[in-house]
Parts: sequence; C-alpha cells; structure tokens
Amino acid sequence: MIKRILALSGIASLMSGCSDPQAPTAAEQPQANSAGWTHPMTPWGEPDLQGMWPLSHLIGTPFERPVEFGERRLLTDEEFAEAQAKIEARNESFASRAIPAADDGQALHFASLMTDPPNGRFPELTELGKTLQAKMGSSYKPNQTVFDGIADFDHWDRCITRGLPVSMLPRNYNNGVQIIQGPGYVVLSLEMAHEARVIPTDGRPALDSHIKQWLGESRGHWEGNTLVVETTNFNGLTGTTNAGVPGSPRPLHPSTENMRFVERFTRVDDETIEYEMTVIDPEVLTTGSWSAAYPMKLDNSYVSYEYACHEGNTAVRNYIETSRFERAQKAAR
Repeated sequence: MIKRILALSGIASLMSGCSDPQAPTAAEQPQANSAGWTHPMTPWGEPDLQGMWPLSHLIGTPFERPVEFGERRLLTDEEFAEAQAKIEARNESFASRAIPAADDGQALHFASLMTDPPNGRFPELTELGKTLQAKMGSSYKPNQTVFDGIADFDHWDRCITRGLPVSMLPRNYNNGVQIIQGPGYVVLSLEMAHEARVIPTDGRPALDSHIKQWLGESRGHWEGNTLVVETTNFNGLTGTTNAGVPGSPRPLHPSTENMRFVERFTRVDDETIEYEMTVIDPEVLTTGSWSAAYPMKLDNSYVSYEYACHEGNTAVRNYIETSRFERAQKAAR
C-alpha cells in the first residue's frame, strides 16, 4: 500500500524538521487521558498513529467563531446541550430523506475550531491580501455570476485539490483521513479529492525553493510522541478557506507561495489524536498567522469512497456555456 502511494505521488522533498516559534511547543501538548496508558509504537520504533481518523464529528462546530462568543472558546453546559439538540434534529430530518445523516450526532464543547487570534476569527487581510482575494474566482464566490474561463473557478471547482489547510478541515461529506506509516514516512490518505500527502520523516534536505506544488511539500520530525510537520513550496494558487468547511468566512481567503503550514499530531489515548495547525503567511495576514485545533477520533469502521471528480469535468464547461447564454440573452433584450 505504502509503495503504491509513494510511487503515485512521486515523493518530492522539502525541509527537515523545522520548528516554528509561533507553533505550540511539545510541552504545551495535551497529556494522556488514561492512567497507565502507553503510546503504541511501530515495529521500527516510531510512535504509531496509524488508523482511520475521519473528521465527521467536527462539522457541528464552526471553523470561525461566532462573534457573540468573543474570546471564549468553550461552550457552557447549556450551550453544549443546545448545539447537540440542533445536530440531533438535523440528523433526524436527514434520516427521512435519500441523503444520509451528515455526521455521527456529536457536538463538541468548542465554540470554534479556530484558536488564534483569541477571538477565533480570521485576521484582517493586508492590502496585498485584499488585492489577491478580489482576483479569486469560484463557483462559491458571493455574487459571482460571470463564468467565462478557467480563471473564474477555483482549484476545488476544477477537481484539482482542496489545498492546505482546507484538506485538513471537516466538510459535509468525504471526511475520511487515513494515516499510514512506514520506516521514514507518514502518509495521510485523504478521501476528499483522492489525494495522498506523503511526509518523509527521515531528515532529508529541502526541495529547491523554486519547485512549487498545489499541496506544497512536507517534512516531518518527531518531538517525543508528537509528529511535527512543516509544509512549504506552495504555488500560491489555493485559498486557505473554503465554503465547504462549516463556519468558514466568505469570500475565500488567499495564500502566497511563501506560506508555511505547521501541524502537530499528538496521540493522547487509543482513540484520540490532538491535532493543531498554524498557517503563517504575513504577506496576506495582518497578524502574520492563525491557528486551529481539534481532536481526531479513531474509527476503523469508517469506509472511504471514491471521489469521482477529475480536472476537465463537465460542470466547469456547463457553468461557462450557461453564463455565456444568459449574458447573450440579456444583451439581446
């Protein structure tokens, strides 16, 4: 399985174990919940994170925090009960339709997945960020009605990728994230957009900075039982938000080729990985960075399905043809 994924991915290279001053330190990671719990290890001596870790349980928690919560990330017991009741009502409604329930009926005690800035809301964009945002096309872009070429669509419209960090965030379907390990590698197999993130952990040197990729290029290293992954070499063509992520702001937020993405995976018991992400892109973010965190829950009964979407799909063509027809009709009138 690993050989097949590595062969398909081409296994490019990047930075070896770079730490970031803005990312949480290993000492700040949550500790094991269960008394006497021992972290499982692979046969070659690395912490074992393998398994299926779908993100379905997160879709009841908004990515960006509602304004009324201010800098309070945790819900009260009453707020939690209300959130759970809404999820159960929604699932009950879906159960009577052809579309199955969107998640497993869980609420979290978090008011948002975003943890920094303290108010849990996206930082203001720089002037460059605003310029880039205005140029971003998408079928999800508010008030966009003209579609006349590929530039009017984003990378997800075109079935290329969801990009990072979006690929590591929940959505209403295709939430599977499988972690596979081999000596010197960690592979994240993503159900959405049929992608595999191949992360070397063997200390190999960085890729040349001129080599740019849709998902960037990752390097991982271990800090105790925590897997730290730093990704650079982005092509700057993907957004860092997406309308498919519940609670994401619209319009989309841009990225640059110099964006850095730092992740931390810390397994704290047999069923839980505490996951943290930090996006660092001062060219477009007035605060320089933002962070989010959530628990990943093991569910090896989860089945990933084919994401049968590919670049050149008819949806893009249909958007363009319909848009041109509507504009021609309007001009004729």
